Amino acid sequence: MLKFQTNSAKQTISFAKSIAKNFKGSDVVILEGDLGAGKTTFIKGILEGLGYRKRVLSPTFTLLRQYKLKTICVYHLDFYRLKHNDIFSLGIDDFLYSKAALTFIEWGDKLKDDLDKYIVISFSFLAEDKREISFSFKGYDNKRFKLLKKVKGS
Repeated sequence: MLKFQTNSAKQTISFAKSIAKNFKGSDVVILEGDLGAGKTTFIKGILEGLGYRKRVLSPTFTLLRQYKLKTICVYHLDFYRLKHNDIFSLGIDDFLYSKAALTFIEWGDKLKDDLDKYIVISFSFLAEDKREISFSFKGYDNKRFKLLKKVKGS
C-alpha cells in the first residue's frame, strides 16, 4: 500500500494533479473516506492534471458528474445515498471499464464485490487540514503507478 500526506486542500489538489496521468481509460477508482475527507478535492486535482479547466462540483446530489476531455471522459459518481440494488440502474454498465472512460466512485465500497479490478484511494483525517491518502490495488499491475512511488520518496 502506498501512503501520502497532505497538509491542505491546495496540497491535495497539487498532489492529485501531479499523478493524474497515471490513470488510464478503463480504470475504476474507488474513493473511500469520511464526509469532508478530501475526495472531491482530489478529483479537482485529477481533472486539472488531465487538462480540464472548468468548475468541478461534487456529485453528492446529482449522483454523477461527467467531464469530457479531448481523449477521455471522466465520470465522478457518489453512491453515498444509494443502496447496492440501485447502483446499476444508473447505467454505469455503459462506461464502466470502457477504454474511453476513467471512473471515480465515492462510497464505491458498495460495489466492490461486483468488480474484478479497481484501485482504492482512501482519505483519512490526521488533523484539521492534514490528510493521509493511501492507495491499494485489486487486479491492477502496480508497476504502472511508478510516479506514485517516485512522489512517495520525494
